[in-house]
Amino acid sequence: MNIFKRNPFGHNLFIKKWLIRILGFLSHTRFNRFNKLKIEGSDVLRSIPKNNVLFVSNHQTYFADVVAMFHVFNASLSGRDDSIKNVTYLWQPKLNIYYIAAKETMKDGLFPRILAYVGSVSIDRTWRSKGEDVNRQVKMSDVSKIGIALNDGWVITFPQGTTTPFKPIRKGTAHIIKKYKPTVVPIVIDGFRRSFDKKGIRIKKRNILQSMEIKQPLEIDYENESIDSIVEKLEYAIEQHPSFLKVLSQEEIIQLEKNNKKREW
Repeated sequence: MNIFKRNPFGHNLFIKKWLIRILGFLSHTRFNRFNKLKIEGSDVLRSIPKNNVLFVSNHQTYFADVVAMFHVFNASLSGRDDSIKNVTYLWQPKLNIYYIAAKETMKDGLFPRILAYVGSVSIDRTWRSKGEDVNRQVKMSDVSKIGIALNDGWVITFPQGTTTPFKPIRKGTAHIIKKYKPTVVPIVIDGFRRSFDKKGIRIKKRNILQSMEIKQPLEIDYENESIDSIVEKLEYAIEQHPSFLKVLSQEEIIQLEKNNKKREW
């Protein structure tokens, strides 16, 4: 491998590969020892294109969710079926996996900055800044960065823009889908909120069954489908549509509301 080769964002791929190896080795026990990760649908990852793929997922912690996805994606591409056993799959990791994150989050300390180098497409949130509600215009440069990442490989996004469950899908994700026409793969995760702290760094509780379900790509009419229609389709796909609240017990809803108040950004 050319040790001077860089990706479209100027990140040295040799350095990036070693960061993924080291962080992957250090984090592996969080998903395969202290807690277990149940995986479904890893075969989907071997049947989709090598680039212009957008993964949409619900969000439970700042960092643990996406770290787990790096593990699952690379394990699957190395031939493992619904398993991340034997971390050697990270010796030759896929280097064009990106994830969309808030710029202020990725600048908040050394660890987030390292994770940003691994694959963050850092953007300015239009609705939240430094814990306050804002109303800013979308930066076209941010949209272009997402397009560059899609053109180069796979991009993970959390379209609710928050770790609070059942919050609305941001329409910006639907606009990205209309503009760049990616293969859209939904992912549903669970258990991360119970096992990690809000940032997804500290293990809060052990012996929690975490889960990750990778679903078949969505069928989207990029030319004719409306933004609202795509948003609704995403809500159902990642199981964050308000109708999913109906399957929860009253006790679970009360607990969810309490957690939402604690976890608001």
